[in-house]
Amino acid sequence: MSEDGFENAGTDSRMSLPRYTRRLSDKILIAFHQACDQRELEVAEQLLRILDEMLTRRPTTPDVNRRRHIESLVAAHERLWLLRHPESR
Repeated sequence: MSEDGFENAGTDSRMSLPRYTRRLSDKILIAFHQACDQRELEVAEQLLRILDEMLTRRPTTPDVNRRRHIESLVAAHERLWLLRHPESR
């Protein structure tokens, strides 16, 4: 460990392996639903805008799950709309 309290990434082979098990878009979707659950609708809207941008831009690599991701995005838009318009139920 260095004198500033951080381990040197070069000395530990585990540090060079990716430690993320979920895609960033999945984490943003989870945060969106948590914001909805807590009625933080402005935060949820901002997260949805970011997620929308991530999922609808031109992919750099082929994504076999693209349709599923888009369906999740549509469902998220629907959830936010229903929370903002409860009289429509």
